[in-house]
Amino acid sequence: MPRAKLGSGRLEPFVEGFRTHLLDAGYTPGSVKNVLKDVGRLGRWMADVGVEASRLDDAAIANHLASLRSRGARHVPGERAMRPLLHYMKSQAVLDAVPPPRTPIDQLVSHYRTWLVDDRGLAESTVLRYEKLARRFLQDRASTNADLLKGLMGADVTAFLVRETGRVGVGSAKGRVAELRSLLRFLHLKGMTPTSLAAAIPPVAGWHDTELPVGLVSSDVQRLLDSCDRDHAVGVRDFAILVLLARLGLRSIEVARLELGDIDWRAGEIVVRGKGRRQDRLPLPCDVGEALATYLSDARPATSIRHVFLMCKAPRRPIRADSVHDVTRRACRRSGLTVVGPHRLRHALATEMLHRGATLTEVSQVLRHRDLATTAIYAKVDVTTLRQVAQPWPGAAR
Repeated sequence: MPRAKLGSGRLEPFVEGFRTHLLDAGYTPGSVKNVLKDVGRLGRWMADVGVEASRLDDAAIANHLASLRSRGARHVPGERAMRPLLHYMKSQAVLDAVPPPRTPIDQLVSHYRTWLVDDRGLAESTVLRYEKLARRFLQDRASTNADLLKGLMGADVTAFLVRETGRVGVGSAKGRVAELRSLLRFLHLKGMTPTSLAAAIPPVAGWHDTELPVGLVSSDVQRLLDSCDRDHAVGVRDFAILVLLARLGLRSIEVARLELGDIDWRAGEIVVRGKGRRQDRLPLPCDVGEALATYLSDARPATSIRHVFLMCKAPRRPIRADSVHDVTRRACRRSGLTVVGPHRLRHALATEMLHRGATLTEVSQVLRHRDLATTAIYAKVDVTTLRQVAQPWPGAAR
């Protein structure tokens, strides 16, 4: 019997559903056809070697691809190309759930992660940093103590921190201190340590606010906006993202979190989902509203996804915070400017507001700082006002 008539073997019952899934995710019909060819080969190999569909995993796929290479197959996809199939099979609850072995450290880190997300409302990138530090600390503790937390003292915490910070700069060291303090607070709150050892961690020496906040001048910001080719969908999307960064001072994660329901067109307002699950309502300027409306009506693909900004390439999914960084960097390169991140546009907005006569309180409200002291850094860039309040240097008149 010709091989082509054998169908997709063990994966035959899932082919049509996977086809629909790929088309909904934005793959072109040609790409879907090629992917399904690879699925057919995989399914037939599974039938030959006796792998059930419910047992499909990364190891099985790796063995299949190795088999193709050993037979000298012309086209051998990479393991990454097969991930959409695994994701689809998982979403359909086809694959057997095989829980990984959980050590005491795994269990403790899992509880800590839940606390960071549910109680503190931290962003995913922050949770990952805190989680990694917690695992390193607990593994270091386990190497010398059978009982992870019994007898834990401030000297143990300090010794670990000295080892951690000995190979990093001041900024990273301050981050390690914050991450370790968070873990120690969690351990005390959950009754795992009798006292809070967070206070035992010494602060990292370093001068505060020694540098000026570096921003872009308004002409450079306009060059970034003008660099977007709004004749194409990618340019329309990137322009809307840059307008949000430049006109409202949004953080990259806030742009990524923006959903369709957050835009109140009738009231002319936009809801910003900030740090710690904080939500703020800001006025929607005309140019920002026009950029968003153009993107939503002309460039955004039809989909049930509620996030405003989507990736332009398949699979169709919401953009991430690092995608916002990529948008800004590409605009800098097109404009011939020094490559900066999206946070630089936030600084540029604050600086421009001060130059136009806004107060620090007004800047704080736009940037949504919780503490006015955070905004005070921008006082250093208002040179005209500083000259009016500066005292004469002692002995300068002589």
